[in-house]
Amino acid sequence: MIFKQFFDEVSCTYTYLLSSGKGREALIIDPVLEKTDKYMSWLKKLDLKLVKVIDTHIHADHISGMKELHKQTDCANIMGEKSPSEVVDIKVKDNEKVKIENIELTSMYTPGHTDCSYSFLMKDRIFTGDTLLINGTGRTDFQNGNPIDQYNSLFNRILKLPENTFVYPAHDYKGKKVSTIGDEKRNNPRLKVDSVNQYAELMNNLNLDSPKMMDVAVPANVKGKILDQAS
Repeated sequence: MIFKQFFDEVSCTYTYLLSSGKGREALIIDPVLEKTDKYMSWLKKLDLKLVKVIDTHIHADHISGMKELHKQTDCANIMGEKSPSEVVDIKVKDNEKVKIENIELTSMYTPGHTDCSYSFLMKDRIFTGDTLLINGTGRTDFQNGNPIDQYNSLFNRILKLPENTFVYPAHDYKGKKVSTIGDEKRNNPRLKVDSVNQYAELMNNLNLDSPKMMDVAVPANVKGKILDQAS
């Protein structure tokens, strides 16, 4: 299997390339627009045919490469059914399968960071978007985010996976590339709470600045184009 992790230094975004092997079909998760040429270069190098692209949610800190990859490869754009995106070809429901050849992912509706956040489980690993980060969790104060929803997504779904399940998030700001469910249970300070109310209080008092790109990225990712305010 081909599994490659890309990193965008500006937004600290992780993008993932999956394929059964050289010369086969490929899938990309959470692409960044400015890195499109790099993805295309690797697809060519490995003789891969990009057939599906997934965004885990509407990103607020970068413009997705989904539309540009579709333009160049005619791949199918996929998001969860709660997504407001106007450029998605396939909207998956909770617990729905996404397949390319020998690779199968299962969608998990994990709202809280946004109301359209989905995670994608593949055998021994889960792509958690911004729901579960390494030693952190995604903020819940915009895009209809909700700390109670996120608590349920974390404690009643993601953290019930086997402890040796690898965690691959959409972001990391300290150079960490992967974790496990067990490591997060033991070490993640956001998960050291005794109740949903305690978690909500923690998240509601973070007082974080808005992402610098939010006013541009959110409408661009919904509409699939860079709007006037982006110029």
